[in-house]
Amino acid sequence: MINIMQLNTLAPIEGEKKNRKRVGRGIGSGFGKTCGRGHKGQKSRSGGFTKIGFEGGQMPLQRRLPKVGFSSRISQVTSQITLSELDKLEEQEINIDVLKKYNLIAKNIKRVKVILSGEINRSITLIDIKATKGAKTAIETAKGKVKQ
Repeated sequence: MINIMQLNTLAPIEGEKKNRKRVGRGIGSGFGKTCGRGHKGQKSRSGGFTKIGFEGGQMPLQRRLPKVGFSSRISQVTSQITLSELDKLEEQEINIDVLKKYNLIAKNIKRVKVILSGEINRSITLIDIKATKGAKTAIETAKGKVKQ
């Protein structure tokens, strides 16, 4: 006979659920009178807890440690472009001004690097634009040039 699980027979595993602590219920309970909070002091009072990380006025750990990380300012004026985007352009010689003209890069960009994504089927000349190793070989196999 197959034992089918039914909703009315579901129950938590033995020892899974604990009864809540009932404080202030007399001496015999072990949590009478002060209800396990001890005598006096901030922690014994209602609402007597401080924010996380507070060390009683001492400079907290997260403020004692030095700041870490770095954000390069060069990355604000640097952009990248793919080979497939270059393939769509009508120009033969491509520099930063041409890319700005076609709205492929923002106006404040001063450095551009071509990455190998997509393919290029025509010969182009890159002037003052860097290229990754893979992009450079793809341009040169299409009979193009990369001038630094």
